[in-house]
Amino acid sequence: MASRRVTVYDVAERAGVSIATVSFAFRRPSEVRERTREAVYAAARELGYVPSGSARGLAAGQTGTLGLHAFDLLIDRALEADAPAASPASTLDLTESAIPWERLDEEAVADPRAFPLYVDEIQRGFELECRRLGRPVLLSRSSDAVADVTETAGRVDGLAVFTSDPSAAAVAALTQVSKALPVVLFSLPPDADDTHHRILVDNRGGMAALVDHLVAVHGATGLEFIGGLTAADYGERFAAMREALLAQGLPAPDAPLDQSPLGRGRALEALRERIGERRLPRALVCASDQLALAVMDLLQAAGLRVPEDVIVTGFDGVLAGRLSRPTLTTVRQPMEAMGRLAARLLYEETLAPSPAPRTFRLGTRLYPRASCGCPET
Repeated sequence: MASRRVTVYDVAERAGVSIATVSFAFRRPSEVRERTREAVYAAARELGYVPSGSARGLAAGQTGTLGLHAFDLLIDRALEADAPAASPASTLDLTESAIPWERLDEEAVADPRAFPLYVDEIQRGFELECRRLGRPVLLSRSSDAVADVTETAGRVDGLAVFTSDPSAAAVAALTQVSKALPVVLFSLPPDADDTHHRILVDNRGGMAALVDHLVAVHGATGLEFIGGLTAADYGERFAAMREALLAQGLPAPDAPLDQSPLGRGRALEALRERIGERRLPRALVCASDQLALAVMDLLQAAGLRVPEDVIVTGFDGVLAGRLSRPTLTTVRQPMEAMGRLAARLLYEETLAPSPAPRTFRLGTRLYPRASCGCPET
C-alpha cells in the first residue's frame, strides 16, 4: 500500500507550530523568527515535505516535468538611469478600439542588448533537450522569493536554477526543504555541504586566453576590471585576470575599477568619474557582455574611441556583441550546451539518482573582434 502523502499538518505537528506558521515559513520567511523557521525547515526535510499546492503529482509518483527557475538576471534597459522611461501600461485605454496595437508591436521588437542573453540561450538549450527527451518544461522567474522557487520545486521532478546575488536564501531553503529533489545550479561553485549538481564554465582558462591576447597581440599592459565580485562567475574572472597579469610580471589591480550593477540607479559611476578625468587604462576588461556594451556606450558618448583610445572586452558571447559597432571581443560560454546538459542531468537523476552531487565545468572560447583592435568579423 502506498504511503500517505506528507502534509502541512504533519510538518506543523513535528515542528510544534501552527499550520499558518509553516505556510509563512515558506511563503514569507522574513516574517518568521529564524529559530522557528529553521525548525519548520528541519521538520520538512525529515518528513520529505514539498511545499506546493500542486504536490499531488509528486504524491502519485512523478510529474514528468522538468523545471527551470531564473532569478532576475535580465536587465531592462528602460530601468537604466540614462534610458527614457516607458509609459506604464495602466495609462493606456484598453478598450479594443483604443489599443495602439501597431505601436505596441513596434515597441516589442527585441533589442539585441536585452534579448537573447545568457539566460535566454541556456533556456533554449534546456527546452530543446527536454523536447528531445519527451519531457514537458515548467519555466518560472522571481526576484528573490523563497516561496516562488519552492513552489516550482513542488511541481517538477527536477529543477535547474539560475543563481544571482540575492538568491542564496532561496537556494538554502530549497536545500532544507527537500534533498530528494534533483537540483542543478548554474555558475555557482560547490560548497562544503553541497547537495546539488553544478554546471560551471572555465572562467579561469577563458580569462587567461583573453589577457594573453591583449598583451601579446595588442601590447596592452594596463588592464582594469569592470564588474562586481558578489556573483561567483565575476569573482572567478577577476581573480583569473589578476593571476594572468601577475604571471607575466605585469601590474594587476587589487579591486575592480567599478563594481556597480546595471539597472539599479545611475550605473557605472566610478567609471564615469574616470572618463571625466580622462584617466583610463589601456583596456577595460568587463565581467559580462552586457557590461561591456554599456561601457562602450559611455565611452563613445564622451567622445572616446574604441579601441583606439580604450580597448573594451566582454565575457559570455551573446548575439549583441556580434552586432555592436565595433564588434565586441569576448569569451564565449557554451550556453546552449549548458542548458542541454542541465536537462539531460535532471532526466538521468529521475531515472537513477547519483550517490553524490555531480559537477561539470565546460570549456570557453576567445573571440577576438574589433573592440580590441582585431579586424571586424
